[in-house]
Amino acid sequence: MAELPAAHSSASRAAALATAFISLRHGSPGRGWVLREVRRARREVSTVNCTAEVLYHLGNKNSAPDVQFTIEGDLKNTDEADNTFYNRIKSLKKELEAENIPDRYGNVSPEMEPIRALAWAASGYVIWQNSTEDTKYQLAQIKHVKQVKRTDEYLEFDYVILLHENVSQEIIPWQMTVLWHPQHGVEVTQNSRQPKHAVD
Repeated sequence: MAELPAAHSSASRAAALATAFISLRHGSPGRGWVLREVRRARREVSTVNCTAEVLYHLGNKNSAPDVQFTIEGDLKNTDEADNTFYNRIKSLKKELEAENIPDRYGNVSPEMEPIRALAWAASGYVIWQNSTEDTKYQLAQIKHVKQVKRTDEYLEFDYVILLHENVSQEIIPWQMTVLWHPQHGVEVTQNSRQPKHAVD
């Protein structure tokens, strides 16, 4: 297996995909993941070291890449923050609804930070499922989010997000329905690419 320089675009694309996948597996309203550095086959995320292997299915654009990763070090415990967010949303008299997170100045209000962290984790699924060797997706903005009323213990949110595809510079609207519970993690139950005019 040939080693790529850390600054090579293929290495940064694979690292971005690995970050999205790890975010899907370990992200929550209390924990977001950001790629800080690519170093050979290793990269650093937050304050823990991760090693990831990304295998693309060449010639088959319909198969999600295989991602294997290990995390070295202890993950910060976010149980308290996650439970606080969960209880706050469960106690709302009216379902949460918001737009443009962050706003056009890049601001995110403190009460919307967990909503953005949850979107970041859930977008990891969309990014993982739709990535190829030639793409590099990143969550740019939540255009709209609406909580869906449920009778069970899960929280459900319907998001319309904007994904930035860094290679083509395209901004892609994407709808995703997200289930979350502090003990069960993030699940994307439905997602679909939206026409560009859907968010105008």
